[in-house]
Amino acid sequence: MTHPLQGLTAIVTGGASGIGAAIAHRLREDGARVAVFDLDPDAAADANLAVRVDVADDASVVGGIERVVAELGGIDILVNNAGIGAQGDVAANSEEEWHTVWDVNVVGIARVSRAALSHLRASSAAAICNTSSIAATVGLPQRALYSATKGAVLALTRAMAADHLREGIRVNAVNPGTADTPWIGRLLSSADDPLAERAALAARQPHGRLVTAEEVAGAVAYLVSPRAGSTTGVGLAVDGGMEGLRLRND
Repeated sequence: MTHPLQGLTAIVTGGASGIGAAIAHRLREDGARVAVFDLDPDAAADANLAVRVDVADDASVVGGIERVVAELGGIDILVNNAGIGAQGDVAANSEEEWHTVWDVNVVGIARVSRAALSHLRASSAAAICNTSSIAATVGLPQRALYSATKGAVLALTRAMAADHLREGIRVNAVNPGTADTPWIGRLLSSADDPLAERAALAARQPHGRLVTAEEVAGAVAYLVSPRAGSTTGVGLAVDGGMEGLRLRND
């Protein structure tokens, strides 16, 4: 099937940069009409519709969903990709930062999903994919807050899959390893030795390099496609083997 998403309409939150932009591009290549929700919609290069939506604001989310339905005719696919990062151990982040990151990374998924739910129920090919992380399944140093939110995303994905399976809505997650994105670029630029830090991040993934945004997008495209009709409640690792492999150093 050359265009497995032909005739379907997808929303990608955080779709103007990084992994989200790669997902939007791939879904359009696969034939979908794509609406991008982002704080900077003008930066969206691959979208049939780009809307300024703040996933931390319910009125903004509801307005975005209404606009997609009015202009593109419905919703078949939702990719909850918008998220923000955080560094440090459990004592490193302020009370305000804990609330902010949780509100975007976890509650943001709930806001967009519940606003889209009635439209997804009307689709014959409804699918949701949430962007979780390797941080949900492996203990990483200096990522306490971020890991807590991404662990919640994975648990929320399974709960949503159970709740909505009999309504015809599949719900899965993708768990990227350390990906070569603008956020990682900013982290590296603030390191004492960016080249050494990049090498260390690459080396901790068994295949020896950073994950590409396009690889994550390919996994998402599969999970939301009718080709994955029997796949739901899954967290698909795209991490170069980091979660499951323990290679010898010889």
